Amino acid sequence: MSICATFNFNSLTIHSPKKRLFSSHLINEIQVTKFPYAFPSVILSKPFKFSKERFKFGTVLATQTVETPKVSFRSKSPKDINVLVVGSTGYIGKFVVKKLIARGYNVIAVARERSGIRGKNSKEETLGLLNGANVCFSDVTTLESLEKSVENLGISVDVVVSCLASRSGGVKDSWKIDYEATRNSLIAGRKFGAAHFVLLSAICVQKPLLEFQRAKLKFEAELMEEAKRDNGFTYSIVRPTAFFKSLAGQVELVKDGKPYVMFGDGKLCACKPISEPDLASFIADCVLSEDKINQILPIGGPGAALTPLEQGEMLFKLLGKEPNFLKVPIQIMDFAIGVLDFLVKIFPSLEDAAEFGKIGRYYAAESMLVWDHDTGEYDAERTPSYGKDTLEEFFKRVLEEGIAGQELGEQTIF
Repeated sequence: MSICATFNFNSLTIHSPKKRLFSSHLINEIQVTKFPYAFPSVILSKPFKFSKERFKFGTVLATQTVETPKVSFRSKSPKDINVLVVGSTGYIGKFVVKKLIARGYNVIAVARERSGIRGKNSKEETLGLLNGANVCFSDVTTLESLEKSVENLGISVDVVVSCLASRSGGVKDSWKIDYEATRNSLIAGRKFGAAHFVLLSAICVQKPLLEFQRAKLKFEAELMEEAKRDNGFTYSIVRPTAFFKSLAGQVELVKDGKPYVMFGDGKLCACKPISEPDLASFIADCVLSEDKINQILPIGGPGAALTPLEQGEMLFKLLGKEPNFLKVPIQIMDFAIGVLDFLVKIFPSLEDAAEFGKIGRYYAAESMLVWDHDTGEYDAERTPSYGKDTLEEFFKRVLEEGIAGQELGEQTIF
């Protein structure tokens, strides 16, 4: 049943199957007990075996032909443009909904009946969180439920914005959310007239070694195929670098006198972090900006790319403390992954735990920057910058106000 309402390392041990953006990208909460590439010298586990059907691109999205509106929605006033947002209560989704509302769009926010981290928010709390949007409580993992919810609104859809992301990064969850649920939102949106789809993806899909990356890429391919099939339908694929909150895990630890932990020499990975409001603004730009039509759009924040070492130095400087780093050999991660891969052969239920180890290893070693396939290197200069919020300003705010509101919750690895 659909309901619609209108309202304008204390250790490196993996303890639970939860995914954290491994800031920087991995280390930032190496001392927390919880648990969007190629390593020639490292033997990683065998990749997940998926069926040919699962990875078959260009699947027909609907049984009926979709008629693109004769009058482009881009000629309308924002107040007359209906934007369907899925993943609306997620960390980025909340900012996107607010930004779209502020720009005058008629926002339809799809949410679970129990939203937020581990479903902690009630319907009333969700309505308050998404104030100003038409909130539809539905299940994006079930196409029939989603279609019924949109149908009950009694209005057409012009644009779909997907901020969906798997909550754990586990194998099954990745395919269920990053591919199937996102695909459902495309099918439902198209059924009710959507002529444009804005997808929040991740820059790390450039070098896919993880299941959530493969799932995202499969959907990206089908989205592009849909635009080829109907030249009246367009898309914008947004691939951001690291979020500010994914780099905040060690702020309070360092403030309390703990060392800043990093892998190797602290230069294994770099990023151009972007704030959540700035990313939401960029996503909102994609609704009408014709220069973003049918493009893959990597995006980072302002300023130069920062390594974990530079992030740590910035933090110590803000605190007025002498730098104190704890360097952890990356080989520790390789050993842990090897053990987990061995155990999976005996205990298949550990499949997700092994995947989380690979996620951690990935973010500990790979930069969140544009990958140059010709040179085989990451290129900070080719990674576009957007917005005005800086990581230094964010660190200052967290030091003064605390980490509340920046928790990763179900996206925690360590």
